[in-house]
Amino acid sequence: MRLALTLLFAACCPAFAGDAPSFRNQVQPMLARFGCSTGACHGAAAGQGGFKLSLLGYDNYGDHLTITHGANGRRVVFEDPARSLLLMKATKTVPHKGGEKIKTGSPEYNLLADWIAAGAPGPQESDARIQRIEITPGHVTLKPGAKQPLKVTAFFNDGRTQDVTPWCKYTAGNTSVATIDENGLVKVSGEGEGTITAWFLSRLSVATITVPFEHPVVAGAFTAFQPHNFIDQRVIEKLRELNVPPSPRCSDDEFIRRAFIDTIGVLPTADETRAFLTNGSSTKRDALIEALLKRPEFIDYWSYKWSDLLLVNSNKLPVTQMWSYYQWIRRNVEQNTPWDAFVRDLVTATGSTLENGAGNFFILHEEPTKIAETVSVAFLGMSIACAKCHNHPMEKWTNDQYFAFANLFARVRSKNGGAKEEQVIFSATDGDIVQPLTGKPQPPTPLDGQPGSMTSTQDRRIAMAKWLTAPENPYFARSITNRVWANFFSVGLVEAVDDLRMTNPASNEKLLSEAAAFLAKNHFDLKSLMRQILQSETYQRSSVALPGNEADKRFYSRYYPRRMMAEVMLDAVSQVTAAPTAFETNRRNANKKKGEDYPMGYRAVQLPDTNTTSYFLNTFGRPDRERTCECERTNEPSMAQALHIANGDTLNKKLSQQGNRLDQLLASGKPDDKIVEEAYLLAVSRFPTPPEKTAMTKMLAGAKPDDKRQALEDMFWSLMSARDFVFNH
Repeated sequence: MRLALTLLFAACCPAFAGDAPSFRNQVQPMLARFGCSTGACHGAAAGQGGFKLSLLGYDNYGDHLTITHGANGRRVVFEDPARSLLLMKATKTVPHKGGEKIKTGSPEYNLLADWIAAGAPGPQESDARIQRIEITPGHVTLKPGAKQPLKVTAFFNDGRTQDVTPWCKYTAGNTSVATIDENGLVKVSGEGEGTITAWFLSRLSVATITVPFEHPVVAGAFTAFQPHNFIDQRVIEKLRELNVPPSPRCSDDEFIRRAFIDTIGVLPTADETRAFLTNGSSTKRDALIEALLKRPEFIDYWSYKWSDLLLVNSNKLPVTQMWSYYQWIRRNVEQNTPWDAFVRDLVTATGSTLENGAGNFFILHEEPTKIAETVSVAFLGMSIACAKCHNHPMEKWTNDQYFAFANLFARVRSKNGGAKEEQVIFSATDGDIVQPLTGKPQPPTPLDGQPGSMTSTQDRRIAMAKWLTAPENPYFARSITNRVWANFFSVGLVEAVDDLRMTNPASNEKLLSEAAAFLAKNHFDLKSLMRQILQSETYQRSSVALPGNEADKRFYSRYYPRRMMAEVMLDAVSQVTAAPTAFETNRRNANKKKGEDYPMGYRAVQLPDTNTTSYFLNTFGRPDRERTCECERTNEPSMAQALHIANGDTLNKKLSQQGNRLDQLLASGKPDDKIVEEAYLLAVSRFPTPPEKTAMTKMLAGAKPDDKRQALEDMFWSLMSARDFVFNH
């Protein structure tokens, strides 16, 4: 309808000429450039002052009609463009809430006046279509205080190129490093690395600004770093570029605790730590890594991680279906199913949700757009949700692409099965989702993929899964690589881990690309990537900062300490005190059946879902598994956490519980100095230093027999409330 009206208007206007300014390629980007069609102005959902444009001009036909036919035609006056409301408002000749946007007689003013004088022609099917933009230089190294002009070139499908630098919108990714003005001039504001994004006609291009630190580097810091694999080579390359020195290798006690927590989510036992620390073999770290990758706790930990990602939740699924879903995930982790096969089986699941647990993914996400959004976040590491209403303002995805992708899932159906709480997933042979802007369905098309048939009766998910998990898919391997990387380093190469948009580039693009290629080459065997990470000198760096790398939080010059994950921390408290946690379900139906609570001895990372009552886990950031987003889990410290460690029920009750670790140590007959040694090995995975051992042994020896247990409680409390215990480092 909009297109028909626009073409009718153009046909009735004798002033319409081929050499008039292009509404699609000149007027629209100018309106975006000066903020007219942004969300803060007329691009808002309800517009401003009765004038509504599409966000950043994604709807050319609708915007043209609004400008030329709205406000009783006063926005454009063909016979006298200067009287057009569009120009009078922009120049503030008449009151304008948005202030002055352009000046009378400026190039922008003249372009709009020429367009109006030519009859305000609308978008034409013959218009050249933009293909891409390119910002140059794409990467530049500058010194503090320097300035650098950028140039943006647009490439069109008719072979034409155009310098669009003055018409772009610019944003700086890290203003502490560099800022940019409206004319594309970069000004260095600090040291480090930042990005500049240019936007023109829904196309984006990113430039990287590197500003090396000017401090003197510790002598020998770089030469002492001996790369073990490609990870180290790319990291040291980036550190040299930024003049950020790497910290030395971590100690054996730091490594064993770190590797246990990051790989299997438990602490090493006192005997395991003692054996490792007294082992003189030069290959003991590699041997430990291989052993950890084969441990049964590996299955528990990574099943829990993927259950977070896939939202295993008995608040949204019946209990039997929840267990089926969890067991499907666990079985695949146990079998070390390649990630591409895991995802392919999930997104094409059919049949009973009790027999094929993967089918519950489609019970949790029944609406096609929700499935599309979840698939993009979980397996591509990026959100396309913004494109549901308009072209994505921070990515290249368009409104059309969103609905074309969602249409791949439009025929997924479910029906009741024969058993209680059973549903059956199947693919229908017809049905499409309509693009609201056009009123028609988009051909089912993967993001950046080839459109599929609208008439074929084959399950559309099969072609989608093939595209999704293909080794050449630039998003799939990068997404899971980034997730695994963040587990071991606490900070993703792209941060946040589910925000792999173009305008949020990796801190080390070469490393991410090479790691993703390595994973694809190794048939998406996640353990192969984990092995490379664990064996790297980068992972085995000390967490202690050197002069010159204290400010580094993204380039892996050292290991970044972080608080243990809530579930791992609770399990660690139970492990050290030998006082297991009783987990009680907190499900929708209040009339819980006998045996529905978990048996004593279950660890938190063995739970199938997060629907359990636990003040500790809630306080320390356990996710609710309501939506696929890493933001659901939080590692941010809080006063409630500090108070709970200092005086909460969890630690204090476990320390005072009869028959726990403390009673076992007292009954063992070990001398005080050996009890102190055991406590340190249990809690912080190291031997006590001589001053620590002397002080603690003296405290225990000086306690009266009746007070010995209380003294032991105090010692364990002091160890388990300290940063050495709470943080992985």
